[in-house]
Amino acid sequence: TPPPTTTNTTTKQTFAQVENVPQGLFAYGGSTTWAPIRKEVDSILQAVWPQFNLRYTDPIGKPPGSASGIEMLINNQLAFAQSSRTLKPEEIAQAKQRGLTLQEIPVAIDGIAIAINPNLNIPGLTINQLQDIYLGKITNWSQLGGPNLAITAYSRPIEAGGTVEFFVNNVLQGQPLGSNVELIPTTTQALRKVADNLGGIYYGSAPEVVPQCTVKTIPLASQNNTFVAPYQEPFIPLEQCPGKNNEKRNQINQSAFQKGEYPLTRRLFVIIKENGQQDEKAGKAYANLLLSNQGQELIVKSGFVRIR
Repeated sequence: TPPPTTTNTTTKQTFAQVENVPQGLFAYGGSTTWAPIRKEVDSILQAVWPQFNLRYTDPIGKPPGSASGIEMLINNQLAFAQSSRTLKPEEIAQAKQRGLTLQEIPVAIDGIAIAINPNLNIPGLTINQLQDIYLGKITNWSQLGGPNLAITAYSRPIEAGGTVEFFVNNVLQGQPLGSNVELIPTTTQALRKVADNLGGIYYGSAPEVVPQCTVKTIPLASQNNTFVAPYQEPFIPLEQCPGKNNEKRNQINQSAFQKGEYPLTRRLFVIIKENGQQDEKAGKAYANLLLSNQGQELIVKSGFVRIR
């Protein structure tokens, strides 16, 4: 089923039309999946609302991610947070102990794409096969109709953020990553490994993975249903995928993500604290700006899928 959209139906067209945008300097942070959205949105937002001053803030001594952003929000280090997963019960409980009620506002749809080496001939995977690879039950591509070649499964560490947590919860059903999985700090480094290793496989946020020219993404199927590609068909061969010409890069399968046909879709959230103060106003204003038609168009431009 497709993710539900928010109930507020009065969509504003432009950033300038959004009401109740507060004045001040507001720290925000969180999910690394959000980086392309920040890149597209923030400068335009600041031009329209210069008095709504946003500062992206990294955690101290921890990798940035959904979990560290939510933790900083609960500790009053941020006005609002960006997350690529829903709030956990323990986070809601921690906030309650601090006298805070957290609210999550969905603003975009994302998917998890599976990257393999371009020279590996595998037509697609079921979610069960993907689970078995990352639990260490399937260790050779010959078990999946491919060549007799060891599988090297790459992942970022579990504490790296919402994407890994989403994968563990939704693909591995909460089981820990297998001891066979090689942990890599960043998506950029992991994609480099897959490009260099014929047996490599990696999962990451679709906008970061689908347009790459060094790896290919593959269709997925839940149970034994239809295989659905994370990219718009037909697949653009990687030799036609130059660095500068975005027209020739593979694009996200917007329709399959929006309709929930692709098995691994998720929503991106603005997490706000309902404290009746400036921080709450800032979080709500930021979410409303992203939910405006201009915001939704910029979300599409950054590679994600509009939620409304």
